[in-house]
This record gives sequence, structure tokens and C-alpha cells, in this order.
Amino acid sequence: MQKRAEQMIPGGVNSPVRAYAAVGVDPPFIARGEGSRLWDVDGNEYIDYIGSWGPLILGHAFPTVVDAISNAARKGTTFGASTPAESDLAEIILQAFPGMEKVRFVNSGTEATMSAIRLARASTKRKYIVKFEGCYHGHADALLVKAGSGVATLGIPGSAGVPEEFTQFTLALPFNDIDSLELAFSKYKHQIACVIVEPVVGNMGCVPGSGGYLAALRLITQRENAVLIFDEVMTGFRLAFGGAQELYGIRPDLTTMGKIIGGGLPVGAYGGSSEIMDLVAPLGPMYQAGTLSGNPLAMAAGLATLRHLQQHKQEIYSRLDKLAGELVDGVAAAATDAGTPVCANRVGSMFTWFFTAGPVSDWASASKSDTETFRRFFRSMLDNGIYLPPSQFEAAFLSAAHTENDIHKTIAAAKRTFAPARAGSAGS
Repeated sequence: MQKRAEQMIPGGVNSPVRAYAAVGVDPPFIARGEGSRLWDVDGNEYIDYIGSWGPLILGHAFPTVVDAISNAARKGTTFGASTPAESDLAEIILQAFPGMEKVRFVNSGTEATMSAIRLARASTKRKYIVKFEGCYHGHADALLVKAGSGVATLGIPGSAGVPEEFTQFTLALPFNDIDSLELAFSKYKHQIACVIVEPVVGNMGCVPGSGGYLAALRLITQRENAVLIFDEVMTGFRLAFGGAQELYGIRPDLTTMGKIIGGGLPVGAYGGSSEIMDLVAPLGPMYQAGTLSGNPLAMAAGLATLRHLQQHKQEIYSRLDKLAGELVDGVAAAATDAGTPVCANRVGSMFTWFFTAGPVSDWASASKSDTETFRRFFRSMLDNGIYLPPSQFEAAFLSAAHTENDIHKTIAAAKRTFAPARAGSAGS
């Protein structure tokens, strides 16, 4: 299947992080998923900690979501016109994020961040934007600068095909470093339109802001009349029902979303106050459009997912935090007991085991990880039926479908992985 795909698709994959290039094996081809499990076309069963890279917080093929998609599809897959479901989903998102008064749906996280930055520039009439090293905000030209994620995994410094002129107004600064941000605002006085940040980074591995970092970002951008954009494509409805904003008590000017709000279907969104969102066409001069934006299937899947989360948020998020803590600590302990340096970062149900002594607080420290040790860890865990991100620089995720038994099996697999070989043992 891989060879067949490679004849027609670059690298045989439609997203580079699926290539498994960093771990030296062919990627599994997935036949089906249910709950916390995946099965590949060879019949191998895996406990899944990718969850389609974050959207499947309720697990695979969650019945309510599947029914919602099926019911919507029977009425028509797309109309290129407004439907009631768009307002239904918008309403529940705005309820969860009090700082947002209006939201616009698009088809991907890349579209959302690209549009939010254009909107920030339209609002401030400034050109420069600030992003942080190791933060990935999609593959728009201006954002593929020190972008972490698959770019880092493949050892690519940026991207071919992006002219310098497109990135000359992008300032890439170290994450968790307030002094560098202050310096940028001092050097580019009244020229910075926005600061965009993953409030918990997931694209150099899971890296949270330290201390009062996010609060400082809010204060500085307010002082400088720059737009603060929280990229919650990954963290929205993941860390809490109200995302990182609820968890940390900080309201940005604009928020971008994706993943969970589509219930496993392609989706993106950006939103903020009515004042700034009313600059978006057809009300204002900032143009953005999309034929399949707000399509009925994604709206139905997202609405089913968010309604379930809303109805069960107390039990779901506390349980996710508990199980994720047991999992992350258990695997880290197995590594430590075997003498393997590891630094475990976790926020809620997002986590990464970095194979370095740590701490890991930015791209510079994340990049010190021993990727060869990670490669051996990944391959052994895969052989033991544990499906993890095939990159040291990608976050993993827990879903509400995972069980205590899943956690115990995963920790047991880690202990087998890290256990030193017994000299003279059979088959050694």
C-alpha cells in the first residue's frame, strides 16, 4: 500500500508528519477505529494516543457524532449557502469563550490563522507580526518560519517556495522569553500588528508557558495596541471546555480554532469582539471566503461533539487530567528506573516525553532531545501495540474513551521497552 501510494502521492502521504521518516519505518495504513483503539490493514490493534492529531477527544467513531454526520449527509453534503447548524455551532463556541462575540468558520487551522493575521493587520494598519520559535500555525507563507512540528521533524529550516519578501515582516522570537518580545516592540515601535501564540505549544512537543508568560503577553500587547491571537486550534475544548483561555484566565483579542470543533471533520474558525470581527467582509474591508466553509457535515459533527462535552464537562475533563497524569508519570518513571533521561511535559490531556534531562521550555531546550532514543522508544512501543506520534516534536493526546486498562497496558509496554537486556537471556 505504501509503495502504491508513493507512485501517486508525494512520499505516499498527504501530510508530512504521517511519513514516519524520523523513525525509519513504513507508516501503518489504518482500516478502522473505535473508542481508544485503531486497527491497521494487517489486523494489528493499537491503543491510540494521536486521535487524528487532537480532534477525537471523545474517541474514534463516537456513536452520537457518527449519527449526526449520517443524518446530515442524508439531507445533502454541501449547499454553498447558509444553514441553521452554522449558528448552532457558533452559539456553543461563543458560550464557551466569553471574549468572543462573533466567529467565522473556515475549513482548516491554516485558513483560520492566516485570516486572523490578515484581520489583525487590517485592524491595526500595521505590517509586522510576531510568532514564536517552535510554534506551528499552519503552512501559510508568512508563518513557515521556525515553525516546529513536521518542519522540525524532517530537518527543514523553513520551506522552499516561500520568498524572503513574504517573511520579511515576520519576527520569530524565543518562546517563554518576555525580554525578547519587549525588545521587538522597542525596535519596531508602532509597527507590530499582532502577536500569535499557541498558549500551550503542541508543535515542538507539549510546552506550556512558564510563570506569568501568557499574562505578560496580554499586558504588553494591550500597552502597545497590538492584537493578541491565541492559536487554540489544538487547545480549544481540549484543555478545558473554554480552552487555554479558561484554564489560564486570559482573554486574547482573536482566537483561532480547529480540530475538536469539527468532531473529526475538516474545520477551522477565528473569532473575537464584534468591533474587530465586523471588519470581515461582507461588513468590512477584510476579505476572506471559502466554498465549503461551514459545511453541514462538519457543523453536525462539531455540534454533536461540543454538546456532549458541555453536558459532561465536569466528569470528562477531570477524568482526562487524572488518567493523563497516571500515564505520563508511569511512562516517565519506567524510563527513569532504566536510567534513560526523560522530561515529561503535560497540560491536561496533552503531553510529551522528551528524551532529555530537561527542563523543556522552548525550542532551544526541546531540540536537545535525543531523537535516536526517541526512535527506539517509538518503534518498540508500536511493536507493543501503542500508537504514538512518530516525532519527538509532536504532542500526544488522551481521549475520553481511554480506560484505566489502556493506561496500565501502555505503562507495561514502556517498562518492557526501557528494561535493560538481560545478558545471556534466550534469544538475546
